[in-house]
Formats: sequence, C-alpha cells, structure tokens
Amino acid sequence: MVFKPNARLNPRQVLDRRGVGGAGGIALGGGGIGVILLLAYVLLGGDPGALSGVADPGSVTGPNSSELAEECRTGQDANERADCRIVGFVNSIQDYWTDAFAQSGSSYRPAETVLFDGSVNTACGAASAAVGPFYCPLDTRVYLDLGFYDELERRFGAEGGPLAEGYVVAHEYGHHVENLLGVLEGGSRDAGAEGTAVRIELMADCLAGVWARNAESTGFLRQLTQTDIAQALDAAAAVGDDRIQERIQGQVTPETWTHGSSEQRQQWFLTGYEGGRVGDCDTFRADL
Repeated sequence: MVFKPNARLNPRQVLDRRGVGGAGGIALGGGGIGVILLLAYVLLGGDPGALSGVADPGSVTGPNSSELAEECRTGQDANERADCRIVGFVNSIQDYWTDAFAQSGSSYRPAETVLFDGSVNTACGAASAAVGPFYCPLDTRVYLDLGFYDELERRFGAEGGPLAEGYVVAHEYGHHVENLLGVLEGGSRDAGAEGTAVRIELMADCLAGVWARNAESTGFLRQLTQTDIAQALDAAAAVGDDRIQERIQGQVTPETWTHGSSEQRQQWFLTGYEGGRVGDCDTFRADL
C-alpha cells in the first residue's frame, strides 16, 4: 500500500487513449533501428520528434478518461489498479510542483498525462509504444504506455514496484518543470557522459527525487519507506546508459550516452531526495 486509501483522486489530469491508436509509429530517417535500440534512445525523456520526419502534430481527442473517472476515485483504487496508480502519482506530483512554484513566487502550469497503447499522435510526432514514456514540450504532455513497466522488469531487469512506476512518472514531469524553467529552450543536446543531454536527464532524475522527498506532504501517499526508495533507485539503475548498452551491444560507449550511467541516475535521484530542494538539482554546473 503506497497511497492513503481515503485520498481523493483527480482523474481529469490523465487522458485515456488506450485502444484508440494513432497514425503509426515514428519514422526514422535513413532507415530504421530495432525496437530495443529505439527504446534505449528515448527511454525516460527522449524527444520522439527529434527522430521523426516530423509527423503531423496530433491532438488528443476522442473517448478520454470516462472509465478512469468512474474507477479511479480514491487512493484505495490507486493501490489496486495500475491506471489509477498513475492518476494518483500524477495528482501528487502536480500538487507538489504547484506548491513549490507558488512558494518561489511563480505559477506552475499543469501538464496532462496521456495513457496510450500501440501508437499515439503528439505535437512531437507520431509515437509507437516502443518509444517508452516521454514528455513532449510542444504540447506539454507526458505520454505513457503501461506496458512499459513490464518491459522495464522483463527486458531491463528492474525489480518493479509502485515507486518504480512513480519514479518514471516523476522523471517525465521533471522534464515539464525543466520546460517551465526554460532549461529545455534552445541549445544543443550533445551526447556524451558530460553532454547537455545527460545533464538534462540527470536534472529530471533529481527533480523526481525532490518530489519523492515531499510526496507525503501532498496528501496522496503515505510516508515512503526505504523499500519504496530502493524501488525507485533500482528502476533508475535499470535505465542507465551503461547498463542498456551492455545488454544491447555488449560494450559501453560513454561518448554516445544521452541519459547518464546507472550510478549517475541513482546519485542524482538521491541528491534530490536527500535535499528535497530544486536548488540541489543544478546538473549544469556540477562536475559529472
């Protein structure tokens, strides 16, 4: 049990596009790459628009959230259903960032999460489920296929658990916070162990840790335990560039990293969790 059973959920922050589909998958210039390589490239924060041609921007329309509105009402529902759990995490994360921005004298602009399977149209292009979770800054939405969590355990060796799921959602909302702060504007996203792309991803990991530190204060989650935090750290390690490269190509090439090593991702999540402050997450001035 992670959520407080009597917490009231707000399903309107999540749009349900499962079973609707989109206009096919991302088109890759110069030929395709395997599903696993594609997943590794954009895992937890990659921009699918950067890989596409670009597909026509899509809007999320059609039947959305009717079942979620009926089935995802309380924290107990979140403890029992995977989709309701995502609603609960989104509610908690956005509640925290709304307060955090207000305390700094600015306003937080909420971002919807879109649940999909198969494929989905976004302002960053048409994405397939192989992409994994991602944030599109052009429409300020987080996109998530729940099947990703099975892949995280089965193919990347993560132990799973509710806080592994919460970490993934919080990481993507970390990109939304970066977008609101102007971190995602302009500039190149050069690869490499100390490149801009890695620093952006590690900052999002740190911001996820900040939320985790303050999650109980939002009223949705009970106090997190060391077991909960271990689940998040295990998920962070599972999607480190070094571990993914070792599994896919049998060797580690730091010069091509886009998200950071397993150790870096764990380190920066812990930095955010232990300090609980956005000011601790300046990866651009840090010595990686």
